[in-house]
Amino acid sequence: MTTTDKMKMQVLELREKGLSREDIAKELHLSEETVGWLLSRGEGSDKPPADIYIGWRSIGVYSTRLTHLARIFADIILEECERSGAEIDAIMGIAINGIPLATTIANEMDVELIMYRPQRTDIHDGVQGTTLSNFAGVRDKRVVIVDDVLSTGKTITGAIDYLKANQGIPALCLAIVNKQQFNDIDGVPVRALLRTHVV
Repeated sequence: MTTTDKMKMQVLELREKGLSREDIAKELHLSEETVGWLLSRGEGSDKPPADIYIGWRSIGVYSTRLTHLARIFADIILEECERSGAEIDAIMGIAINGIPLATTIANEMDVELIMYRPQRTDIHDGVQGTTLSNFAGVRDKRVVIVDDVLSTGKTITGAIDYLKANQGIPALCLAIVNKQQFNDIDGVPVRALLRTHVV
């Protein structure tokens, strides 16, 4: 079975569980266009849209591997702090896949931990998302935003908007993989271990 066939099966399984096209795209780190193509494959064009599938399960299955990754990200954060001349106060993990990485980075750096849940796809009233009350708040804090894969930038943009709306200061965005060509979002630097692009 090809990788594309496996992805199609995953997309169909997630659709059967009731996930929207947007939710499936977030879950699998694919564009909504690619999810649509996988859902209709064989009925329309055989040419897929340009996209890159990202899987990092071999890192995520062991906490020691996440800890090693967190040390790399902590080094990147310190480099950015030196460049900007300002320290950071907290690490914000974006649910779901950014949370374990943010937790290990916050532990490595001994700073506060913020948990951010993006806006649900069925709500369209201008809400940027929310933070979880059992973790740190954002007010007057310089915050590093962490997610696993930056696909379109929409989720991280929502996190930046949330921070600004709640008197937080977005200082840096981190991801394992950046699928875009930009180096910042709304003036906030973006750093990733890997950058992909279609040639």
